[in-house]
Amino acid sequence: MPCSALGERTVHEYTVLSAAALDASGVAPKRCRVLGLLPPEILFEVVMPDDWNGRILMQGNGGYAGTSPDAPQRVARSSRAAADGYVAVYTNTGHDRTAEPLATFALNSRQKEVDYSFRAVRLTLQTAKQLVELYYGQPPNYTYWQGCSTGGRQGLMAAQRFPKDFDGILVGAPVLDFTGTQIWGAWNARALAGAGLDLDNIQVVARAVYEKCDALDGLRDGLLEDPRKCDFEPGADLQRCMAGAAPDCFTEAQIDALGKVYGGVVSGGDVIFPGLPVGSEAAPRSGRRVASGWNGWLLSGEGPSRQEIFAETFLRYLAFDRDDPEFSVEDFDFDRDPSRMRFIRSILDATDPDLSRFRDAGGKMLMYFGWADTALNPMMGVDYYEAARGVTGESTGEFFRLFMVPGMFHCSGGLGVFGADYFGALLDWVERDIAPERIEASRVVEGRTEMTRPLCPYPQVAVYDGQGDPASSRSFACSDPP
Repeated sequence: MPCSALGERTVHEYTVLSAAALDASGVAPKRCRVLGLLPPEILFEVVMPDDWNGRILMQGNGGYAGTSPDAPQRVARSSRAAADGYVAVYTNTGHDRTAEPLATFALNSRQKEVDYSFRAVRLTLQTAKQLVELYYGQPPNYTYWQGCSTGGRQGLMAAQRFPKDFDGILVGAPVLDFTGTQIWGAWNARALAGAGLDLDNIQVVARAVYEKCDALDGLRDGLLEDPRKCDFEPGADLQRCMAGAAPDCFTEAQIDALGKVYGGVVSGGDVIFPGLPVGSEAAPRSGRRVASGWNGWLLSGEGPSRQEIFAETFLRYLAFDRDDPEFSVEDFDFDRDPSRMRFIRSILDATDPDLSRFRDAGGKMLMYFGWADTALNPMMGVDYYEAARGVTGESTGEFFRLFMVPGMFHCSGGLGVFGADYFGALLDWVERDIAPERIEASRVVEGRTEMTRPLCPYPQVAVYDGQGDPASSRSFACSDPP
């Protein structure tokens, strides 16, 4: 079917708003771009290149989603995918972030909650497959998902709810326990409020952490291969003093706040969400912009932190059965309120560890998470993989592998390596049955490669050989933790 004829596709399930045959320009190849609407307000985009490689690539969202398919960054991503031969698929998940910022889209709208949680992705993919078959006259050979953060949650949700939708799923830093993450954001905001901590204090904490734990992995390189092995305790490892006594010491209020951030969310006397692993306090060792991983996410010099902003909008519009636009993190009761979130957990959280249907459908999933991520707690990735392995056993690694990245911030950046071809590894796994035994990664600053390092399938870690160049991946082997 020619591209223009797709514009006639107004059917019960969806409406094509436009179907345009576009000439090649810049990085974009010749392509057919379809924009459509799934009721009630789900916008979707399907970009089909003339030179098709037989694959669909659906790309995920960030934060509370709602980005228009016409946004420049979105057009650029779809164009790059099409240039590589993929049919590029995208959805705004059912709302417009400019009109309904953050979680305000959910105000008195159960439908938009469901669309954002999982419905929009499912229906968009089904529609895209129909359009692909109409346009090319054949179905796709392979269908892939790629996303980080919210996009990671969406991919994981697809594997759990709709295990036959994708052949390969790339899951980056997923906010899989979305509800727990927002409770955590409220907890950290409350803990840090009025404590008097700033980024200068956090650099002091960084020095104490790395002085104590950097060499535990056999190499003093400014990276913690596994922060869980670091037994740093603010009360024991930081110097105490009165307020303003010295720049390198901490008041009782500051010690207490740090203890709560590292200790995790406590409800009814139990920890219900893990504390932040140590290691994200330090700033990148090179580059023009010097910023701790805490900068913006946990501490902000101007207004509330990002964690607080994301948590507060969730608590107002998504968390409870009755919306309350005036609700603040100060109003949250950590003992009582978590139990009031059962419905939103049931539709939004991607925490089901049973991936047996995805395994049986022949799917492959690769997940990566930065150990120094302060936007989303990296323990979510570790705990989920352990839970999945508890269901599907030792065979889990045959279809699902997790790669933890020492020193990496949220999705990218940070102290260590953060550039890696995860998608290429997934492609080889799905289509050539070559499981990723290690993924080569690099740290590139201002066009210069500063270091390379292998990423290893969890629970393996990169172990230094004790002799080679510590900035070269050739000096490391993936093996079980020492």
